[in-house]
Amino acid sequence: MKKYLLVSLICIAGIFSSCSNTNNNADAYGNFEATEILISAESNGVIKELNIEEGSLVQANTILGYIDTTQLYLKKDQIDASINAVKSKIRDINTQIDVFNQQKTNLLRDKARIEKMYKDSAATKKQLDDIIGQIELVDKNLIASKTALQQANNAILSEISPLSSQKKQIDDNVAKSIIKSPISGTILNKYLESGEIVSFGKPIFKIADLNKMILKAYISGNQLSSVKIGQNVKVIIDNKDASKEYTGKVTWISGKAEFTPKIIQTKEERVNLVYAIKVEVKNDGAIKIGMPGEIKF
Repeated sequence: MKKYLLVSLICIAGIFSSCSNTNNNADAYGNFEATEILISAESNGVIKELNIEEGSLVQANTILGYIDTTQLYLKKDQIDASINAVKSKIRDINTQIDVFNQQKTNLLRDKARIEKMYKDSAATKKQLDDIIGQIELVDKNLIASKTALQQANNAILSEISPLSSQKKQIDDNVAKSIIKSPISGTILNKYLESGEIVSFGKPIFKIADLNKMILKAYISGNQLSSVKIGQNVKVIIDNKDASKEYTGKVTWISGKAEFTPKIIQTKEERVNLVYAIKVEVKNDGAIKIGMPGEIKF
């Protein structure tokens, strides 16, 4: 009989002890989440290579694979050929000008001879005026020819400008065919494999930075005045048979109240309206997405 009485007392003590732990409630409850980024294709084609696996760690801007760029390079070769064909039409202005300069040199030599003859009365005034007129005509032709050639070359060069723009567009498309991650993180989901055809905007993989986790929790209106952005708080998670404590920082407080989510408990029972907050926690690997957590201010 005494034995049964002793067992009963132990059970009752355990119940009271459990109730005591339950009453030691946290100030807020929520679930962990991370900044997830969905990486989608920026071009069309066949995925030639994709070196990622779910759960693997990748560094920001590391090449993880690429989409076939054969057609892009063929188009680029065509544009290069067109640019070279246009450039071949450009006329050498200096070669054309040299002809007029040589004519002028010959006329100036003749002018000097006629001037000497004119002084010796061996040439007439008309002969001198004629040679001067020829020199002036060559000068005018030289300027006119130089202007015409420059305008013709400018028109030819204007044909290269749109071709160069097309070439830049192709280079941009080639760059977008390379599969990278904008952040360092963990691959959460992989949606495609090498050899599959992909179109613009189709998801390739999802990545998240799990080094910093966000605990989204809810507080009552009475607690709102005691919480501020930048405040350090205690974050608690269940770890096997014990709890584990972290230091977190409040990074966001909702400006609007909302009805208490069904899956969230709060410190006060029958609280209808709560405010969402976000607490950033440095992860040591124990915190997972979706895991519940508690906050103590």
